[in-house]
This record gives sequence, C-alpha cells and structure tokens, in this order.
Amino acid sequence: MSTSAVQICNLLYRYAEHLDSGQLVEAAELFRHARIKVSSQDKCIDHTALLGIWQQRIKLYPCGTPRTRHVISNPIVDIDEASGTATVRACYTVLQATDTLTLQPIAAGRYLDEFERVDGVWRFSFRDYSHLDMMGDLRGHLLM
Repeated sequence: MSTSAVQICNLLYRYAEHLDSGQLVEAAELFRHARIKVSSQDKCIDHTALLGIWQQRIKLYPCGTPRTRHVISNPIVDIDEASGTATVRACYTVLQATDTLTLQPIAAGRYLDEFERVDGVWRFSFRDYSHLDMMGDLRGHLLM
C-alpha cells in the first residue's frame, strides 16, 4: 500500500476512533475543509453543522462515549498523485453494546469520500453520508 493510501485510510480510521471515544468535536474537525452530504438531497453542509447534528442526535453515556464501535472495511482507494486528489468507497458497520443492549450491529452502509492533498497532507474534501443500507436497533444510539 502506498504512503498516500495509508494516510488516507488512517483518516477513515481516525474518524471512527474519535466517534467511538465520544470525541465529536475532533471527529467533526476532520471535515473542516469538506462538503458533507447527509441525505439523498443535493444540499451539503459544513463540519460545524455536522457537529451540531451529532451533538443533537448521538447519545453519550456516563463514560463519555456512545458505546459503539465503527468498523470500516473494504476501502477501495483510487489516488491521482499528480493532481493530489483521491476517492474512497468503503463499507461501515456500527456495533453497540449497552447495559440493556447486548453487543450487536445497529447500522451498516457505505461511505463515499473524496480527499485532497494540501501542502503534502491529505484531508477530507467531501463525504456522502446518505448511504445507510441497513438499520438495526438504534434506540441506544440516537436521542430521537
């Protein structure tokens, strides 16, 4: 795997790590330079609006986390080194366990991401969140 591919995949994994540890601000910060599509409609939001959605919807437990594990798998990374751009298609599965919910998958879908390299550093430039393919019991994860 190329250095660029490793750096890009690490951004995907860092996002999951931040969310699962309850660090919503840090997770949103990864999208500071990105457009984010949250529904099948074409309108995109910025990282501040994304943070607001997470803060309104994600249930955090007394331990400070959502008691989840985001597993990102099957990343298909296409990099154009000359232009400093890349796309990634990846699957995600969200697992959760709480005091009242045994460990189980609660959501699965796909991330469609775009990246750009600025001053030698890769960053998100676009994320499409609109591909939630399967939902399980989200009562312990979402506040609504």
